[in-house]
Amino acid sequence: MNAMHTTTFALFDTAIGRCGIAWGGRGILGVSLPGASDGRTRNRIRQRHPGAVEAAPPADIRQAIDAIVALLGGEPRDLSSLALDMDGVPELHRRVYEIARTIPPGETRTYGEVARRLGDPRQARAVGQALAQNPFAIVVPCHRVLAAGGRTGGFSAPGGTATKLRILEIEGATARAIPTLFD
Repeated sequence: MNAMHTTTFALFDTAIGRCGIAWGGRGILGVSLPGASDGRTRNRIRQRHPGAVEAAPPADIRQAIDAIVALLGGEPRDLSSLALDMDGVPELHRRVYEIARTIPPGETRTYGEVARRLGDPRQARAVGQALAQNPFAIVVPCHRVLAAGGRTGGFSAPGGTATKLRILEIEGATARAIPTLFD
């Protein structure tokens, strides 16, 4: 197999635990939040990317890791310029992910607000489904999208909504951004 077509991954330490990142020749293929063990995180990556091999990240991926680590350490970082390889990602999901990437750290939007930006407020449920399948956790900040009325909504990453709330807290989300979570 040509190295340009090999999916590679690495695990890295963050303030919330060891995350994983997978990449190929066209950018980041996925980011995994910490599992209960390194083995589970590796297994999740290999389930999404069969044949992926673990290796040291090249400079551009190292820079992405450093930015993710900084963000999860409480430093304001904009991850919207990181290159994502969205081959195979459905068009609606791509559009949802592009909108989610515009939400700054510490701020939130609702599924309905994202749907309105898509041009169809009736698509709130589809927005939620797209975010539930987000392979680029943190880089596509699905944790910043909430249900109506400030309710957390779902979070499919390990730890569920507790992880979502922890990341929002690290990012400095305020009671204004998520009112019912701080009552």
